[in-house]
Amino acid sequence: MMLEQIKEASEYITSQGVNEPLVGIVLGTGLGNLAKQINAEKIIEYGDIPHFPVSTVESHSGKLIYGTLSGKKVLAMQGRFHYYEGYSGAEITFPIRVMHALGVQKLLISNAAGTVNPDFKKGSLMLIDDHINMIPDNPLRGKNLDQLGPRFPDMSQPYDIAMNTMLKEIAKELGVVLHEGVYTPVAGPNLETRAEYRYLRRIGSDAVGMSTVPEVIVANHMGLPCVAISVLTDECDPDNLKPVSLDEILEIAGRAEKDLTKLYVELIARI
Repeated sequence: MMLEQIKEASEYITSQGVNEPLVGIVLGTGLGNLAKQINAEKIIEYGDIPHFPVSTVESHSGKLIYGTLSGKKVLAMQGRFHYYEGYSGAEITFPIRVMHALGVQKLLISNAAGTVNPDFKKGSLMLIDDHINMIPDNPLRGKNLDQLGPRFPDMSQPYDIAMNTMLKEIAKELGVVLHEGVYTPVAGPNLETRAEYRYLRRIGSDAVGMSTVPEVIVANHMGLPCVAISVLTDECDPDNLKPVSLDEILEIAGRAEKDLTKLYVELIARI
């Protein structure tokens, strides 16, 4: 069933003029402006693609953008899907399966996250080196499709070492502050309590969000190298916790995205 759905979705996208994209990009909350850097050849609404979920979050526009960036063919998701929207892990990651079927060879992911590391300040970026998954679903749950990947995929290095190294070099060259740390996704959609922030820090988290890891699990399942960067939009200090609004998160994400865009544009040029 899923194999048929992947085939139907990829055939539709190909029929719209999408041809052998090299790089797939997933743009997170408030991070859609990177899409403006793409010399777009085709923009497809999610609702037009067979079996594609449709984003229910206002800050996620729900468009697939195909074009050229840094001289490479890219396919960008402007808007992603989340567990808190009611989608299963398999539904959340269906577009990643389709990207891979279309020929994508590298996956670049972004998200907005809160920092639980007191040394990381809002408005900066964090390269994800590892993660602790706290979303109570797994996109690989159920019968394994051996055509897509192994039953028990290895996760000893979920984020591609070569691309992570390249991003750190690029950040140094451009003078961009790029922290490196552990990302933890939770179910959401509510933000965390003071006790939950303390817990997340104690178990080794540097940043907390509500996305990304399902996509990373599926990418690893298929042998698709991936990297992910969090834009740190709020400081989650349990001893000085203040209410934070979505408008504030989006405003900070929009400012910090300029540096994220620089890093990913240059990384794509070097891939």
